[in-house]
Amino acid sequence: MATVVRMPEVLAGTTEAAITTWLVALGQEIVVGTALAEIETDKAVVEYASEVEGTVLHVFADEGAPVAVGDPIVAVGAPGEAVEGVPDGDAPVVSAPAAFSPAAAAPAPAALSAAAGTASAVPQSCPTPGGPGDPFGRPFSSPLVRRLAKERGIDLATITGTGPNGRIVRRDIESAVPEGRDVPTHTAASGAEPAAAASPVAAPVPVPAAPVSGAAVPDGVEEVPLTSMRRAIARRLTESKSSVPHFYLVADARVDELFALRKQVNAVADVKVSVNDFVLKAVAGALRAVPEANATWGETVLHRHLTVDVAVAVAIEGGLVTPVVRDVDRLAVSEIARTVQDLAERARAGRLKQHELEGGSFSVSNLGMYGSQEFSAILNPPQAGILAVGAARQVPVVDDGELAVGTVMTVTLSADHRVIDGALAAQWLAAFVERIENPMLLLV
Repeated sequence: MATVVRMPEVLAGTTEAAITTWLVALGQEIVVGTALAEIETDKAVVEYASEVEGTVLHVFADEGAPVAVGDPIVAVGAPGEAVEGVPDGDAPVVSAPAAFSPAAAAPAPAALSAAAGTASAVPQSCPTPGGPGDPFGRPFSSPLVRRLAKERGIDLATITGTGPNGRIVRRDIESAVPEGRDVPTHTAASGAEPAAAASPVAAPVPVPAAPVSGAAVPDGVEEVPLTSMRRAIARRLTESKSSVPHFYLVADARVDELFALRKQVNAVADVKVSVNDFVLKAVAGALRAVPEANATWGETVLHRHLTVDVAVAVAIEGGLVTPVVRDVDRLAVSEIARTVQDLAERARAGRLKQHELEGGSFSVSNLGMYGSQEFSAILNPPQAGILAVGAARQVPVVDDGELAVGTVMTVTLSADHRVIDGALAAQWLAAFVERIENPMLLLV
């Protein structure tokens, strides 16, 4: 019996996702690690790699259609092998051959027939409606985009695609104005609290539906339709704030020496290092110094982490994500800078991988570049800590009894009291401040 690959829980807490693009073709031989498909959740598009090897025998999921986590998406096995839930002799399921079978990977019709155990096959030259090679001149778009456009009453013929070869992508739909409605473009959020993968400890909190088209609204009010990402952010942050016992500790750190060291590093480094890169390194050092804080909540147990993996809040169009930097304590500051820049660029392009959004025991959210002096961030369950970083500013300070001007940065630690007690949190925060105020400790 062939192996049935099911829709994975790409991000913790995800209940459904959609396959935006199949990266394999019927009859194609694959191995462990072969990219099967690009899967879109309410947070990002991630590439899903196969955990089995064999021949692609059957495709259960159409591009663009929502699929519940755990439902079958593709069957892999030996050519001619029976597929669970598929009667013998049934033709393979391929709703969009041109998009599903890239020219470079498309097998011959005979291979398709052999793989499916049937004499019939879907012609590989049949163009996808709205896709490359569409003889009717329809706009290039995926089934998911066409579904979103239909739901919002948007005519694709009025949209200029910003994707490859003029393809209409999701961001084009989300920024478009539905026909007959005066709705402003939804702009990127710069909120502080990360809303990435959460493992809720309570039943999901319902989020109000988007305003119904044509419903009366008060004078002077404009409707902004909720995106799926904004709904997810609302749901997950509400779950975190209502079900996790937060408490907060605030500290001021002198960063004059940090700024001086950063200037020296950037004078010789091949990659520009930001203050946030030093913050990540100091966070990792504090987690090594206070390993009891490097833990997450597991309902019946605490999970003590042996590696230091830190999530970084990145603002993207319509929300934010928190990709994870692995082994931060083992990386040089320049390596951290290079990694964060790469993750941020791919996050904004929606090209993060599945594993890059998973794990981590701690998060960092920095709004200092926007001038925010101080703020408190909401925890990203099951993580037990998040550090909110404010802007550095010059203030009066006392040095050895003398009044002077110093550069100070305010940081706020949000902690899960189920995992981290007050004294432990204070010990961790002191370890962080020690490292950020003495940045040479971060280089040795």
